[in-house]
Parts: sequence; C-alpha cells; structure tokens
Amino acid sequence: MLGRGSLLFQNNFHTYGEEPLAGLNRLPGVFCVFIALEMSRRERDGMKGRPLLRFTIFWLCGSSMACLLTGWALFWGIVGAMACLPLLFRFMNIRGWSILLLVIAFAGGLIQWEWNDSRNYSTLPAYLHSSTYEIDGLDALIEGELVTDVQVDGDRAGFEMQLSSLRLYEEIDKEVENKVSSPDTSLQSLKSQVSSDKMNERVIVQVRLMEEQEQHIAASWKRGDKLKLSGSIVLPGEARNFGGFDYRSYLKTQYIHWMVKVKGASSVNASSPEGMGKINILRWTDSVRKLLGSAVDRLFPEPHAGYMKGLIIGMAKDINPDTYGQFSQLGLTHILAISGTHVAVYVTSLLMLLSWLRLTRETALTIVLVLVPAYVLLSGGSPSVIRAGIMSMIGLYMAKRGFARDGIQIISAAAMLMLWWNPYFLLNVSFQLSFLVTAGLMIYMPLINRLFDKWPKSLAATASVTVTAQLISFPVTILYFNQFSLLSFAANFLLVSLISAVVLPLGTVAMILSFVWFPLAKLLAWIAIQLNKLIFLCVEWMNSLPGFVMIWPTPSLLWIAAYYVILYVLLYLLHQRSGGDMPKHIHVAEEDTAPLNLSAGGAVQKGATLALGFHSSRSVEAKSLNTAQANDRLQLPAPHALHTQKVASTQGSLSTLGASIAWPEYASAFTSRGAAFYSEVRMSQAKRWLCGVLAVSFAAGLWWAYQTPRPAGTGVVQFLDIGQGDSTLITTPGGKHILVDGGGTVNFGGSEHSWKTRRDPYEVGAKVVVPLLKKRGIHQLDAVIVTHADQDHAGGLQAVLEQIPVRRFVFNGTTSGKKKFDQLLDTAIQRQIPLFAIHQGMTYKPDSETALYFISPERSGRAIPSGDVPVLENQNGESVVFLLEMAGSSMLFTGDMDAATEQNVLYDIQDGSLATSFGQVVQKSGGTVPSSDTNIVVPEWMGSLADNGRDHSSSVVALPRLRSHLSLDVLKVAHHGSKTSSSEAWLQYWNAKAALISAGVNNTYGHPNPDVMKRLEAVGSQIFRTDQMGEVQMSVKDGEISVRYKLAPR
Repeated sequence: MLGRGSLLFQNNFHTYGEEPLAGLNRLPGVFCVFIALEMSRRERDGMKGRPLLRFTIFWLCGSSMACLLTGWALFWGIVGAMACLPLLFRFMNIRGWSILLLVIAFAGGLIQWEWNDSRNYSTLPAYLHSSTYEIDGLDALIEGELVTDVQVDGDRAGFEMQLSSLRLYEEIDKEVENKVSSPDTSLQSLKSQVSSDKMNERVIVQVRLMEEQEQHIAASWKRGDKLKLSGSIVLPGEARNFGGFDYRSYLKTQYIHWMVKVKGASSVNASSPEGMGKINILRWTDSVRKLLGSAVDRLFPEPHAGYMKGLIIGMAKDINPDTYGQFSQLGLTHILAISGTHVAVYVTSLLMLLSWLRLTRETALTIVLVLVPAYVLLSGGSPSVIRAGIMSMIGLYMAKRGFARDGIQIISAAAMLMLWWNPYFLLNVSFQLSFLVTAGLMIYMPLINRLFDKWPKSLAATASVTVTAQLISFPVTILYFNQFSLLSFAANFLLVSLISAVVLPLGTVAMILSFVWFPLAKLLAWIAIQLNKLIFLCVEWMNSLPGFVMIWPTPSLLWIAAYYVILYVLLYLLHQRSGGDMPKHIHVAEEDTAPLNLSAGGAVQKGATLALGFHSSRSVEAKSLNTAQANDRLQLPAPHALHTQKVASTQGSLSTLGASIAWPEYASAFTSRGAAFYSEVRMSQAKRWLCGVLAVSFAAGLWWAYQTPRPAGTGVVQFLDIGQGDSTLITTPGGKHILVDGGGTVNFGGSEHSWKTRRDPYEVGAKVVVPLLKKRGIHQLDAVIVTHADQDHAGGLQAVLEQIPVRRFVFNGTTSGKKKFDQLLDTAIQRQIPLFAIHQGMTYKPDSETALYFISPERSGRAIPSGDVPVLENQNGESVVFLLEMAGSSMLFTGDMDAATEQNVLYDIQDGSLATSFGQVVQKSGGTVPSSDTNIVVPEWMGSLADNGRDHSSSVVALPRLRSHLSLDVLKVAHHGSKTSSSEAWLQYWNAKAALISAGVNNTYGHPNPDVMKRLEAVGSQIFRTDQMGEVQMSVKDGEISVRYKLAPR
C-alpha cells in the first residue's frame, strides 16, 4: 500500500572504503592456508630440510595480516597470532633457533608491509602546500622522464612519467603579472624561465589526440625521453559501486597517486636522453619488442597477428577484444599470458639447440642461465613470467652446480625474492594465480594422478595437469571473474597442448626466420594460421553451447580456505586407498619417462618417488607398504614430496633437463607413477565414512557458494553509478531480479573520425553493469525494463543480453530508429527473449510482495513476437513510467519523462482514466498477460488517488499535496534532474520523502538543474545523488527503508 512505508535514512550506514581492490585484498591469506597443507604432519619426514618453505609461509602470514587488518584489528590479530604460535610450534615439533627464525619471518613480513605502506603516499600536497582535493583538476606545467613504453589506442596515448618538476599555471601567471612591465619579455618566455625545486612523483599521463597524424607523433616517444608537457592534474577514479573496481587503490599498489590529462600531442615536448643508464636497457627492449611485433604483423593477418603477438611476446593489449573474450569465457586466457609454459618451451628449446651444437652441459646451462632474464624482459616482465624466470634460473644454477633441486623450495625462493622487491606483488592477480596454481600442481597433482592410472601415459599426464590446474584455479577464477564454464576442462585438455606444443613453437620459429628467410617463415605462419582457425572455431563453438557458463557471486576468504583444505584431505584419502605413491608395477623402461634420466650409479630404486626436478643427496630404498599402518593412521603429507637424489654432472640429456628445470610443478605427471597402475589398499570403515562426509561437504559448499546472497524477506533497490545515464537493479523479497535500464556510452564521433575508435572502447554495460551483476551472483534477470531507447539508458543492455540470461524484455513498444537499439531488439529476438510493449494500465507481479504498476506511456501495446516496431525519434515523452510497491514501500520510476508527460499523467489520475485503464486491461486480458507469473489487477491506491483527484480542480498546477498516508517513499527524479522535467505540480502531488538523482560526475549537461534542486527541497524530499554518493542502495523490509551509499559526499 502506498504510504505505509516509513523511511529510515541511516547516514551512518554508508561505507567509505568497502573493498578497495574489489577482492584483491581477500586472497593473500589463502596462501598461508594453501601452502601450509605442505607442512601438515611433516615434522618426521622431510620438513626439517625445507627451512625456506617454512620461512616463506610465516613471512606470507605476516604480510597477509598487515594487508587485511588495520588499527586495533591488526593489534588484536598480532596478539592472537602470538598466542597461537606456541601451540603450532609444539604441534609441528619445531624447537630452538627454528622458532626464533619463524617469529622473525612473521614479524618481518608484517613490518615490511606496514613500512612500505606508510611510505606510499603522494608528495604533491606537501610540495604544493595544498590539500589533495584542492589540487584535483588544476592545470600545471610538468617536466619529467618517460618511464614506460607508450600505448597508442585510437585517440588516446598513455604512459607513465617520473616527475622532476611541477608548477601550477596559476602560480606562473602571478609571477608573469609581476614581470609584465618588462618590455622585452614575452609571456611564453617568462613561463619558460620559471624554475622549481626537484621533486619525485610517478604519474600516469593520458594524452587525448586531436588529429590522426598525432598518433605517429605519440608512437615516436620512447622510454627514457625527457618530457615537458602541460595538462590537468586529476585524482584517479575510485570505486563508485559496492564491489566495483577501485582504480585509485590499484594505482596505489603501483606507487601512483595522480593522473595528468593532456589535450593534444602539441602540448608535449619530448627530447632524447643524454648519456647511458639503466633506462637505456629498457629502451632497447621496447625497440626489440616493437621490431618483433612488426615481424608478426608481416606474417599474420588480423585477428591472428594480435593473438600471436600476445602468445609469443606477451603483447596482450594487441589481442582482438572479441578473441580475448572468447578465450576468457572458457578459462583459456592463461595461455595468452607469458608464464611457466612459455619459459619451459624457451629453456628446453635453447638447451636442445646447444646440445645439437655439441656444447658441454655446463656451458649450455651457463648460456641459458644468462639468456633467461633477456626473455623475461622481452616478454613484458609480468609477475607470472618473473616467477617462472626466477624458478628457471635457480634450477639452472643448481643443475650446473649439481645441487639438490626441490620445486617447493624453489618456488618459496621465487616468492621471497619478489616480495622483498615489492610487497604489493601479493595483491597482484597474476602473482596470485601464478604461485597458487604452480604450488597447487606440486601439492595436489600426485593425489589426482590415480584417477588416470589406466590411461595412456601421454593422455594421463595432460589430463592430470588439466584437472589439477582447474581445481586449483577455480576459487580464484570465481573470486575475480565471477564465472566458470563447465567446458573449461575440455577446452584446456584439448587446446592447451596444441597451442603450447605446436602453435607457440611454430609462431616463434616463423617470427625469427622472417628476418633470415621470409618465404619459409611465411609457410610456417600459414600452418599456424590454419591451426589457429581450427582453435578459434572450437572456442567459438564451445561458447555457443547454452547453459555451460555459470555465474558465481564473490566467495569469502573462509570459503576459499575451506575449499582447499577439504579438497586436499579428500584427495589424500582417496590417494591413500590406492596405495599412496607405490605403483603396482614399474618396469625399468618406464623410468625413461622421467625427464631427467639417471645414470646407473645414481638411479632411484623402485618404489621411490621419481619426481621431475626433485632430487636430494640421500639414496632411498623402496619400502614395502604397511597396510595396517595405512588403515589405522591418518597422515596428511604431500605424498610426492619428496625423496631426492643428487645429480651427477654427466646425467641426463639437456632437453629433458630443460623440462625438469622449467616445469617442476608438472613433476608427477610425467614420471612413471603418473601413468602406472596402483595397488589397492583396503580403507577402514571410519575413513570411508570420513570420505563420504567430506564429499558431501564439498558438494554442499559448492552449492552454497553458488547461491545469490540476499537477506530473507528483504527487497533491495540498487541505483548503480554508471556515469551519465540510468541503471537500477531491483531484487525482490522473493529473490527475483529486475534491471531497469543499463546505462550506455554516448559516442559523439562520426564515421569521419574512425581513427579515434579504440581497440577495446569503454562501454559501460560491459565494463560496469555486467561485472556488477556477476559479482552479486545474478544468475538470471527475470525482467529487463528499458524505459526508452536513448543510448544513455539502453546502450549498456547489449552486453547484458549477451552475457546474462534474461526471461522477458519490457519496453515502450517503439524504437528510436538508431542502429544500436535495433541491434538490441534483434539480440533479444535471436535469444528467444519475449518482448513486451508496455502501456498504461499494465501490471507486473514478480512475487507476492512486489508489484510494478505501469502508468505511462498511454499508447496501446502488445507482446511483439515478430514484425516491425514503430519508429519514434523523440523518446523522452514515451518513457516507461511505473510505480514499484515492494514490502510495504513505494517508489516511482520515471525514465526521462518530460513536463508535458507529467501533466498528462496527473490529468489521468485526476479524472479517473488511469484507474479505468487498469480495469480495461483486466477485462480484456482476463486478469493476466502472457506470462505465467504476471497478474494484472487494479491497485488499491489507484482508486484513492482517483477519488482525491476528482475532489479538486481540473487544473494540474492547482492540485493539492496528497495526504501523508498517500505520499510516496522514493521518487526516481526524471531525466537526471533536467530542467525539462520535475515540474512543481508533479513534485507536490507525489510528495516524496526521498528523491534519487542519477547523474554523471561533472557531466556536460549540468545535471541536476539548480531549479529542480530547489523544487525538491521545497517539498521536503531528502536528496540522494549518484554523482556525489556513488551507488545508492535502499533495503526494504516490513515497510521500512534503510539506505546506504558508497561515497561520503563532499
């Protein structure tokens, strides 16, 4: 009932810094739980020989605690950790100096993070003697050094710059005024004479290119150039929606706090650096990367050129966005990121070449050791390739010296080196995925091998790696991307080996040969193109299959930790049932499957673990399996880890040694036990019950995590901040989801400015609306309501319809005649989404506590299965207007309706025609529209409003304010607060307790209009604005509305 609800505007309910990195700060703690599985019950086997692993885990615990907690929470976290450490040390049987070492590691990680974070702040406010918000938007004259390569994309050029001096133009103008009396000094010369003290600040520079030829000018700027430019200093954008990506916090982890926006390449003056320095190495690297990229461009047409550049040299930004999106949906983007696979192919190929050239083993290892850093630089230096490069270099060095090689120790060393260099690597998605998956392969893959023990060896190895990697990466995938394709297992199993073992080497050889023998290179490229076509066809076909992509809400840290623990214990029990690591039979020939072939003198005896790249100085004798002990005792070691054997300098071929060094995580997949038949060990009844309980718990946990989180019996209306436009997500108490408009990016350029088009242009639907829907676990939308066809309301819905299942599409029954809206309607028809042309008098009831009463437009409508849709250029007056009644509250949604439409609606209410229209729809339709759960009824409030209207004058302007029990709870202000809407009579008639204005920050239209704001204040409405508060959420239960908003208004 309208007017029942009471509005509780809780200003203390808003949050200021919720999820600054949208999930990035949740995952570090998982490292501790995840890798700690390797420490479980290890005090008696080989754990004491792995001090670096323990040190790394405790360092990660300290860093994670400092990352996740602040203030008193951090203090009590430290107290709790200190109280638990003695119990942990006793359980792990750690004593003496080892305890002190681990305490130092924990404290070191915590102190390093806090120290680094406390020093990560902008020096500009102190330098300019101004506050942060006073500096924001000021124009300045800036000098500094270009420290990254320049990315030119359409009408934008971007790079990072290390500032050496900065002067605000307002200060320069004051100095100029003082000297203007000098007859021989011009304004420009005076400005050029102004000097300032040196400063140290790193900024991102975005240059908006004004002419097409400026693309070539910007592309000529190189790393190390000395720049002088003029532009505006602005703060990076912050997260404006709950759970949204916080660009400002992300840049802080890159030690960047400001952006400089420049208009035109003519505002930038670049000069080459003088002398030699470390920047010249990176400058040379950029030139080589561009040279290699141009070679790929000559060999491959698009979209193959961008794909191959990403695959071979890590130029991921050149990949076609559609191609990348197709790979991303199937979980294949890891193959496009330079990582361990690429480094392994590189190292193995080099060692094979050097072996063919008859070089000695030590010489070959030394040469490759020196060349690995060069490959890391040429491939872009992402955290994943840095990790793989460090691990390979350590493995090469240890192989050269004949030292023991232990993959867990090596990955621990790589993690420590990277975190010592930059503790913010812990928040990097690439770092997290690379280390989690690599460590996971080492820990979990031996437990999964038995699932494929009867498969052929080559297939068993690939299947084991694929399944393990998918299980390990699954929680991280849904944490950051909120979707998972059930076809990801098949896609990775079928395509990754083909891409990494065939396409990648073919493309690399073709690229190198193009500088020597182009015809042969072109032939190899042609073969790679045909394989790419096959791969693209398979990917496109898999993505076209409906029902395989699952949308998951963002999981909690506790759920992720529980996932890994339960999975480990469950797999370990199943693995133990197979006889652990003891193959039923291993023939001598099968030992050749291990990449490092051992000599007779150093061969590991049967029954020992022959893991790729893991060896020690102890010889190990095969022990018979003690079945009773296996049945009676539950132990949780990492079963592969590891008896090792010291490597003699003459052992093994260089090619297999290369795989051993670069792929330590794939150890057990390629050894004899990876494809051997295992003996069966009878499991006790208690362990069988435990397996059953764990399996049920694991399945229940997945089901629980998949559910959309919502408070029981509570409806939520979420006014998203999508810039200049409208988009509102309504979640009813019954769990139905309705999206009203989807925003849209307005493009003012025409075909004559095609050069301005970017490879991956910003589109609010794909970049904001869809990610937010996925993050909130919206598996399907029960209805999408388009108030009208304007781009800032309907443009973002194209991405929504393409990526989110939709049950019904509601609109005003017309089209604007523009291509994008017609494409939207075509997409709905192609996906068999029913179209409903709404008109006055229709009602939609998604559940028992929610009803949408449509009061405009007036024209008759119908479901449109096919046929032409009328064209109406001026859409504002035909906006879909409806009143939402939910859980005892009332909210009016108005689209972009104008004052004339407002007046018409008031007349219809006043003379009773609106109530009559509802009655006519009921009579004509028999009480229903073509939808099983959509009932049409005459709302109770309609008769009251009609009676109230008939008691007064027919003049709309003279209409009195409604009585308090009929007043509206929330009014969605029409047309973003434009002066063409929200007339005085309209606002007085509804008498809304609160008003919501959706408008973009500093929009060019000047919305909301000052006169509209005064009229809203005059009727006593509390005003909420997305341009000032970000997303506004209103939770409704039992007639009460609580409000929270993302940002504190300034």
